[in-house]
Formats: sequence, C-alpha cells, structure tokens
Amino acid sequence: MTELNQAVVVLTGATGGFGKELTRLLLKFGSRLILTDIDRKTLDNHASQIKEEINTGEIITCIESDLSSREGCDNLYHQVKSLDIPIDILINNAGIAFIGRMDEIPSDKWERLMQVNLLAPMRLSYLFVPDMIKRRKGHIVNISSLAGWIAPVGMTHYSTSKFGLRGFSEGLFHEVKPYNVKVTAVYPFFSRTPILKSERYGRLAKIAEDFPEHLATDPAKVMEKTVKAITRSQLHVFPDKMANSIHILKQYFPRLFDWMSKRFITNKKPSE
Repeated sequence: MTELNQAVVVLTGATGGFGKELTRLLLKFGSRLILTDIDRKTLDNHASQIKEEINTGEIITCIESDLSSREGCDNLYHQVKSLDIPIDILINNAGIAFIGRMDEIPSDKWERLMQVNLLAPMRLSYLFVPDMIKRRKGHIVNISSLAGWIAPVGMTHYSTSKFGLRGFSEGLFHEVKPYNVKVTAVYPFFSRTPILKSERYGRLAKIAEDFPEHLATDPAKVMEKTVKAITRSQLHVFPDKMANSIHILKQYFPRLFDWMSKRFITNKKPSE
C-alpha cells in the first residue's frame, strides 16, 4: 500500500489534462506536491487556481522544466534535490503525440516525442530511484496509454514510446521490489485531454479527425481510478472500461481483435 497523505510527490506534465486532475486528487488526499511543466506562466496559473479550489495538501513549489533532453531532466532533479525533501512518489505524466504515417511526420517531431514520452521517465527514474532504494520507500508511476498495448493507425511513434514505457515499468518493478519501492503503469483509453488535438500530418490526418469524441473518456474519472490503484500499489492499471475491454480482447481474442481493426482501417482508408 502507498500512503498519499503527507506524501511528497513530483508530478510532471502538471498542466495537462491528466496533470490537472492528478493535482486536484492528490491535494484532496493531503499530498505535498512539486509540480513541473514546460511553461512557467501556465504552471503558476494552474497552481494559483487549484489553491483557491482546494485547501488540503500543499503545493511545495512549481518548477519549469523541458524534459525533452537529458539536461532538462538533470536540471529538474537537481532543483528538487536542492529542496532537501525526500521524494515519496514520482509520477511521470508528461507526454506528447503526433498523428500521421510514420514517414510523413518530421523526424525532429517524433524524436522529441521519444525523448519526452520514454526517455524522460527512464532518466528521471534513474535519478530518483537510488534515493528511494536507500530509504526502502518510494513509488514510480508511469502514465502510459492503451497505445502501449495496441498500435493504432497513424500513431506508430506514440505507440512505440508507450510500448517501451510498459516494458520499462515491468522490468523496473522486478528490480526495485526487494527494496520496497513500488512501480505502477497506467494504460488509459483516449481521454478528453489536449492530446486529442495533437498535430496531424499527411494522408492519415483525416483518420484522426474522424475519431468519435463520444468515445473519449472523462479524465477526472480516469485519474480517480488511477489514484486508487496507486494506493493499492498495482503494477498494470486499466482505469476505464474501454481500455480494459480492448486489452482483454487483444490478449485473449487476438484474431477477433485483428479482424475488427482491419474493418476499421478499411472503412477509413485514406485516399492516395
């Protein structure tokens, strides 16, 4: 079990759709938060607004950080260390996406995606885990995606990053378990967050625009289940019905899943 009351939490991607909900929920549980995101003004506005809404917990500080490089991750870690406060939970929530055929997305775009979505969680875990091992206490939470189990058309790079994050989470789980350090990986379906409005490129851009918004999940409900799973120290978490159903279909009925996927692709085949 992971105790959230008075737990010191580093939360990346704090101003995103999931980040905002996590901030609210963790404060309600009495956590003490170190919030980080790429834009300082947006981050400060977010923190000010949340403080007016919720009077439990504490926002210790806000740290502007660009996690698309090793230097950015190192800088965040050293700023946190300078606070001289042991970290109980690291939530790797920051993430970006692009829609398009693999060869039609500019290389600088998808390389940055891999840096933020996969290498940043790995780098930050590399930096924070040794302190947790010494204390025999800690929890790493990686917000992956259902795209870490399936690879939708037009999301090859995004899925690659999330598949990698799933593997990293599972391997890390086994390595730190003897030291009482927990690991949780979360696989939500597409939710009503800004990531649904990601940049689109080439022939597959139209397919992304046709995604039925009524299927998108409520980020507040998704994060409620996520936080409950964190307290239970679950490794793999499917926090909504759609994610859980598709995962089961993919795992136990792969031929049916492949048939349904092919029909979907055929119905939305882009013109040459």
